[in-house]
Amino acid sequence: MWHKPHLLKAIADLLLLAAAAALLAAALVWGSARLRLFPLAEVQVLGELRVVQRHELEEALAGLLRGNFFTVDLEALRRALEDLPWVRRAELWRRWPSRIEVRIEEQKAAAHWGDGHGELVNIFGEVFAASLPDEQRLPKLSGPSGSSREVLRRHGEFVELLKPASLRPAQLSLSPRLAWAVKLEDGMLVELGREQAKAPIRTRLQRFVEYYPTMPDARHGRPVAVDMRYPNGFALRFAASAVQEVKGKR
Repeated sequence: MWHKPHLLKAIADLLLLAAAAALLAAALVWGSARLRLFPLAEVQVLGELRVVQRHELEEALAGLLRGNFFTVDLEALRRALEDLPWVRRAELWRRWPSRIEVRIEEQKAAAHWGDGHGELVNIFGEVFAASLPDEQRLPKLSGPSGSSREVLRRHGEFVELLKPASLRPAQLSLSPRLAWAVKLEDGMLVELGREQAKAPIRTRLQRFVEYYPTMPDARHGRPVAVDMRYPNGFALRFAASAVQEVKGKR
């Protein structure tokens, strides 16, 4: 090939033509931006929104819809949308010739989180700050930073374990020392302690469920708390005396 000057010249001409075409395309894009061609005509939100309001989306995007179809910053729009309390994820696409499409994944609250400072935990165990739009009855979960996913998982496990006794957990807490405690909807507190290989949390709660039908006691009234941290037994605490305990063995 190197001994065929006419072939080399043809290849060089093709390369020059390709470079010229690339420069022309770049110039057209740059020129279109400068001349304000291809203006944005529409931002379309796909799907149904249950919690997020349309006016919230409009307000979040209002100051960012600058430039035209090619130059508008989709990443900045995405960040602005995901800053809204009830938006978990936002996806945006350019749709020729003048439309931006938006798909919103809303947060789905599973429980309150922490000490009641406006934080919720979603169905994925992620904590987010928001106020409930209506009077939903959600359980209250708490635990050390980073434990929300595990606490939510445990809550689901405890719901199933308590079903045979027709009980539901209203609150579930994990202490800084990793001790578990569950408060039932009837107000009774069940202390389960820390996870142990010889006495797993699951086994302790199952033991509580087995004992629960026999728990009412005419002499002492109904206990306000049950301590299941004993390897083979439990202790009951009553409202009449903070120190009075009735211990049982199984």
